[in-house]
Amino acid sequence: MTPPAKKRVLFVCIGNACRSQMAEGFARTYGSDVMIAASAGLMPAYAVAPQTIRAMDAKNIDLRDHFPKSLRHLGRAEFDLVVNMSGFFLPPEFKEWRVVDWEVADPVQMEYEEHCAIRDTIESLVMKLVLELRVPPPKQFRGQGSRRFTP
Repeated sequence: MTPPAKKRVLFVCIGNACRSQMAEGFARTYGSDVMIAASAGLMPAYAVAPQTIRAMDAKNIDLRDHFPKSLRHLGRAEFDLVVNMSGFFLPPEFKEWRVVDWEVADPVQMEYEEHCAIRDTIESLVMKLVLELRVPPPKQFRGQGSRRFTP
């Protein structure tokens, strides 16, 4: 039996300098078996925030080679799920994909300890998503409609 295809997941925040970069880092580290993660910003910053790099280093996840990307940078990529952490509505082109909103404060101007608290919140949310994606969909058998098979 072939394993299910990996889900393409896009994490979006405002500058792609903190929240979405952290989420992408956690997703690639913890969920590479079930998803292909990417991140982008509505208005990309110049660089990933130094506090974000430091906070993720503390979790042994290196973001030094990451850089903020715009939605245009993704080209024509398609996603199974878009996680919106921006606090804003996404552009109309996102209506064709499943979008979930995570209410996560923007740590860009916060002190390091607050940055770490936001990092930990994002880690928990990403882990929950990874675990949800690992649960196989219920099996459907021809002629049985929507009833589940129980051995």
